[in-house]
Formats: sequence, C-alpha cells, structure tokens
Amino acid sequence: MSQKTGLVMEGGAMRGMFTAGVLDVLMENKVEFDGAMGVSAGAVFGCNFKSRQIGRSLRYNMRFCDDPRYCSVESLIKTGDLYGVQFCYDEIPNKLDPFDAETYRNNPMPFYAVCTNVETGKAIHKRLDNGDAKDMEYFRASASMPVVSRIVEVDGYKLLDGGITDSIPLASMERRGYPRNVVILTQPLDYVKKKSGMLPLIRLVMRDYPKVIKAMEVRHIRYNKQEAYVREQELAGKVFVIRPPYALGISRTEDDPAELRRVYDLGRAEMEKQLHDLRAFLAKE
Repeated sequence: MSQKTGLVMEGGAMRGMFTAGVLDVLMENKVEFDGAMGVSAGAVFGCNFKSRQIGRSLRYNMRFCDDPRYCSVESLIKTGDLYGVQFCYDEIPNKLDPFDAETYRNNPMPFYAVCTNVETGKAIHKRLDNGDAKDMEYFRASASMPVVSRIVEVDGYKLLDGGITDSIPLASMERRGYPRNVVILTQPLDYVKKKSGMLPLIRLVMRDYPKVIKAMEVRHIRYNKQEAYVREQELAGKVFVIRPPYALGISRTEDDPAELRRVYDLGRAEMEKQLHDLRAFLAKE
C-alpha cells in the first residue's frame, strides 16, 4: 500500500503569492494529496487548494491590495488589525470573490491550519473541514501577525500567527501519519532567520502573555532548525521541496499588483519546471 502524501505550506505574508502560483499549477495538473497543512499565508491562500479555486488567491489580492479596507495603517489605527477583518474574512469570501465552501467541504482531503495559543506559547494544528465562518476565524488567527493584529478568540482559545511556533510544520504533518510530504517554502535555500528586531515592542504589547513572548524570543532558532530538518529529509529523498530560487524581495504588505503577479509567476515557473520530478516522487511506492 502506498504511503499517505501530505502538502506543507510555509507562511510569509505576501511571499505567499509564490505558494499561490505553485498551487495553481498543481490544481491545473490534477495533482492531489491525502492531507494538507498551512501556516499563516500558507493557510489563507492554501485553503483555495482544497476548494479547487484556481487563480482565486492571485485575483483578489491583485484586486484589493491597494484598498485601505484590505490592508492599511488606517485599518490598524481604527481596529487594531492591519488587515481589515470584516473586509478580508467576510466581504471578500462571501460577496466580492466568493470562497467555494461547498467544494471545500466536499473535498475529503483533511486541511489543517497552524495557529499559536498565546496563553500557552504552543502551536495548535486545527483541522478545518467546513470552510464556514468559524473555520474563517481559524484561518484569520493563523495569519494574525503579532503587534499588528488583535488576538483572535475562538473555541475558548486566544490565538495568533502560527508562524510564531511552527513555521514549517513538516514534523507535525509526519506525526499525523503523512510520511511522504511536499513542502512549499517561501524563502530560498540559503536563508537564515535572524532574531526579530521587534522583540522590545512585542514584549510591551504582549506583556500579559509571557509564554508567547518566550516563543517569539526563540522563533529564529526554531525556524532554522525546522529548515535544516526539511533539508535533511529532502536530501534523504523523503521530502520534495519547492522553494524560490532567490529571495523574493516583496514587502510583507505589498500593494503593487505587478509585484504580486511577479512573485506568483515565479511560483508557477518553479512548479512547472519541477512537475515531472514531483510526479515521480509521488508515484514511488
């Protein structure tokens, strides 16, 4: 019997346009997985893979990236969220560029979003089967960057960005019974994460949550260990990795549609180049 295959998607704000390009090529070529797990942008863009909506991530980001309702300092000052919650997680998916919750729900592939519990400083990996309003709250939590987002409260949890605690959740996917994984990264091979320069501000803003502060203080160490593990598994032939050939050079809050398209097209090009090798990897017994 063949091993279960998993898809693991790193975050990275608008670097996620690279992931969107990869995913669209996968969908166009009918490449499927037994399960998927996304972090931050990897979750909010990756959910379109389960709902089989080719082009949706690029389309709404290009359409609304310079709209202050979508992402703006004005939104941050007025609401506490850099990305406008009502616009991003209600107006867009329900009206302006509808998310296909029915297809999402009917697709049997389990999809997990990674969030960080700010009270425990640990990751939670929430399986989201429905694509409904509550699932949207978990997607939002997964992508809610500290300092520029309010804490998301859902099901008794207090949650923020999954990248704080499990940026590249390959081991988490393996523990769930997926021994053969495809990992989409948004940083190039030589990337080394450094300690955040925002730690003094994080300590002030998150002072009521000392365990998440501790997690942020060691985030770069954890990330570099996870990246090293991915590389180790890749060299052993156990993991297939799609990564940018060079640093993407895109702002986390990019508002130039041409830049979004550039990074998306790079993701498409990388996936098209590696499609034959990916099929061979997935076909192995």
